[in-house]
Amino acid sequence: MDKALSGVRILDFTHVQSGPTCTQLLAWFGADVIKVERPGEGDATRGQLRDIPGVDSLYFTMLNHNKRSVTLNAKTPRGKQVLESLIRHCDVLVENFAPGAMERMGLSWEHIHKLNPRMIVGSVKGFGPGRYEDCKVYENVAQCAGGAASTTGFDDGPPVVSGAQIGDSGTGLHLALGIVTALYQRTHSGRGQKVLAPMQDAVLNLCRVKLRDQQRLERTHVLHEYPQYPDGRFGDAVPRAGNASGGGQPGWILRCKGWETDPNAYIYFITQAAVWPAVCRVIGEEGWIDDEAYATPQARLLHLKPIFARIEQWTMSKTKFEAMEILNEYDIPCGPILSMKEIAEDPWLRKSGTVVEVDHPSRGRHLTVGNPIKLSDSPTEVTRAPLLGEHTEQVLKELGYGDKDVELLRSEGAI
Repeated sequence: MDKALSGVRILDFTHVQSGPTCTQLLAWFGADVIKVERPGEGDATRGQLRDIPGVDSLYFTMLNHNKRSVTLNAKTPRGKQVLESLIRHCDVLVENFAPGAMERMGLSWEHIHKLNPRMIVGSVKGFGPGRYEDCKVYENVAQCAGGAASTTGFDDGPPVVSGAQIGDSGTGLHLALGIVTALYQRTHSGRGQKVLAPMQDAVLNLCRVKLRDQQRLERTHVLHEYPQYPDGRFGDAVPRAGNASGGGQPGWILRCKGWETDPNAYIYFITQAAVWPAVCRVIGEEGWIDDEAYATPQARLLHLKPIFARIEQWTMSKTKFEAMEILNEYDIPCGPILSMKEIAEDPWLRKSGTVVEVDHPSRGRHLTVGNPIKLSDSPTEVTRAPLLGEHTEQVLKELGYGDKDVELLRSEGAI
């Protein structure tokens, strides 16, 4: 069965995380992703955070599955010829170089468009047009500039960045959507176009509820569902909300049995209005069901801290999984705090392909994430990341280069 993106060729000029996240997702959907790397060096992450000497790191392998790798020195005349052949051969070019780097390589949009008018060029940059557009950006910078850090953490502490890579991987996911959309538009227009995904913009898109709350705060000067209400004070910007849900259903992280020795013996508990009577019965506070101080969602906002303190007395008598089993019988929204070890060993995540095992010729068998998006007619098969330059000769022959041409390119340092 053909994959969803079978026949689409991607020229992958990305490195580190944001761009490779994008191109790996496209590869999972069946695109032929040709990763271009520097001879002898390759993507910087091949050597970063190594756990096995001389072997490509997990950082690299987990971001470059299902791709082919070619080495190319485009600074040589013949290398530049190969590059231009690849541009004519491919449908999409994806890059996440620093601002201005593509132009310095002689790969301006105008030049690429002249070589291949159907080419789509997808780019990750730290910022969009404006005062910071020339700045180089990494994950945590994007989280800070996109509004995530200022709204994460507790009110009495500093801004906190998230363990989720919303700046890098989050932007890569946004760019992949933009590229697929541009490919669809090309079926009507016949033309390629530029697709830009600034990291600041992507983080802000994921923080839209906080921009919502900023406008609510300016209008009402208070945010009732935040833990600062009713006793604390609100300033002129959205505060850090701890573990509050940020929506209309109050929630908090509560301790479970074993929390004294297990840093992840916790559960997230949501006091959804529709199941409030069930919550009261489960924790043994039936009197709260009709008590005017607790009977309505608005009334409960005044008492969230003592409510969660009482619920926590109940959760501390159960493991997080025991609590989950009981609460799910009553449709009470909740979720265990899962450690990375628990996620890695979860049989259901293995079965769904969310966590997969992959064989590697030098690393051996290792775990990685699978495609988070499941298509019923295009199941994803995760294959290993390529070795540096593993497919150089294969791709060159597809471009029409013979054995003598390949040897000449190699002798001149072009590959």
